[in-house]
Amino acid sequence: MRAQFPPILALVIACALVAGCGSDLSVVPPVDPIAQIMNKPRYTSAKSQWSMVVMDASTGQVLDSLQPDTLFLTGSVRKLYSVGTALDLLGADHRFQTPVYRNGTLDASGKLTGDLILKASGDLTFGGRQKPDGTIDFTDFDHNEARGFNGAILTPEDPLTALNDLAAQVRASGITAVSGDVIVDDRLFDAFRVPNGNVLISPILVNENLIDVTLAPGVSAGQPGALDWRPRTSAMTLQGTTITTAAQSGGGAMGAADIVVSGDAFDAGPLSCLATPGCTATVSGEAGLGSPASISLGYVSPLVGNPLYVSNLRVEDPPSFARTAFIDALARAGVTVSAPAVQRNASARLPSAQTYSAATQVASFTSLPYSELSKLILKVSLNTGANLSLMYQGLAQGVKTVGDALSTERKYLTGTLGLDGAGFDFPSNGSGTPDSRATARTTATLLTTMSRRPVQAAYRNALPILGVDGSLAAIGNDVEGKQHILVKSGATVSNGQMIAMNMAGYIDAKSGRRLAYALFVNNAGPVAALTDTLEVFDDEARILGIVYAKY
Repeated sequence: MRAQFPPILALVIACALVAGCGSDLSVVPPVDPIAQIMNKPRYTSAKSQWSMVVMDASTGQVLDSLQPDTLFLTGSVRKLYSVGTALDLLGADHRFQTPVYRNGTLDASGKLTGDLILKASGDLTFGGRQKPDGTIDFTDFDHNEARGFNGAILTPEDPLTALNDLAAQVRASGITAVSGDVIVDDRLFDAFRVPNGNVLISPILVNENLIDVTLAPGVSAGQPGALDWRPRTSAMTLQGTTITTAAQSGGGAMGAADIVVSGDAFDAGPLSCLATPGCTATVSGEAGLGSPASISLGYVSPLVGNPLYVSNLRVEDPPSFARTAFIDALARAGVTVSAPAVQRNASARLPSAQTYSAATQVASFTSLPYSELSKLILKVSLNTGANLSLMYQGLAQGVKTVGDALSTERKYLTGTLGLDGAGFDFPSNGSGTPDSRATARTTATLLTTMSRRPVQAAYRNALPILGVDGSLAAIGNDVEGKQHILVKSGATVSNGQMIAMNMAGYIDAKSGRRLAYALFVNNAGPVAALTDTLEVFDDEARILGIVYAKY
């Protein structure tokens, strides 16, 4: 057990325990390197609270602990629970099937008199990140965080992969024309928003319900920039003026950009007009709508290091957006649809789910295995994927609302996985903000328990490797044994304060022993720049390096 004492008190205690110490202050007790980090001025001035548990992952023996049973805000460490439960229930090899049905009669000419229905399965990536070798693609700066990072690195795969595949299958089934409508059946579960309201969790996702916007400099100053967006559909266009400015003088290799990507309002991410013909989003300068967006020659995004500016817009009506994108794909495949491509999804026209049959199925798309999806979720800390995982386990246990899914998750964690119910409190969502709490002991116990389950390899492989990949690629680069340290990090920043900055995962220690650990710090002080959060994560990484060498 580790306790934190002021240095003078620690010396007094040490002297009381050492024979002959007396008043000889030359006898100095050994310095605890972990306590040194935890007691840095940043943390003492902020009155930070630390909690840590290190367990032997094979036996569950607690090797080290500090405030092990205090509930701490988890941040995205919460994802270890939602993804772990879903993995355990579904299995690493589970794949999501997204079928298309015809609801009507098909004549000899290929005309469907009736509707074509795409039945949403909750497939997180829907083919949009699938590499040729059947694994999932991701970058260390994911497009879901483009606004937070002020940039991103996009994966090269086509976000419309699944819809194009389904459309080709529809045409191959003999359908050449649809006289009715195309409808997305999104009744798999009740859609819901995360607590801050920014992200809608829906059973249908195209490009994870984002529209990526990119801008590159033109070939010379004074020319327009190269503006683009994806996926390209009939649902929207992008408007606004762009201009390329001269490269910065004085060795400014990073260049400069003055760009705002706006949805329904200036400097806003959501885009709600996608079911309305003529929907537009806007790029502009920071001076306001109508001002030109500018990007300089030699531009490189400051944090991301990308010569392409990347931002995004959130899709606020996923079924209608997917419907339009599917109609576009059908047109490319040679299937005409009489209904307008851009209009609201006609959910009221959906038949009873019991009417779907193998005889009326005309296409189906199969997802990557959930082990690959879980890798994406944990490696880049994808909130949408964690919340979908919460719903996956709920659906597997017969429920369709987020409230009921939280209840079934708790029962599974305390029942099947044997966790202490007093050791966690997840009241609202599956991704971890802003109200999820857990103890370090319960989190380390989860990791220890998962290391004994059949899905243990998939669970471990889904975690970021310190200083190597995912959200932690730039953290702990000089930490001993970093390649043996697997970390799910979690950060909650609010009102300029680092509320929670946490890490949990596995360490294959220098001795060969496998460890499960949780390391939490709540109230880590003010944040004036991204470097403040990086400093805290680097401090935690150094603690993990000490644990790696010690055990």
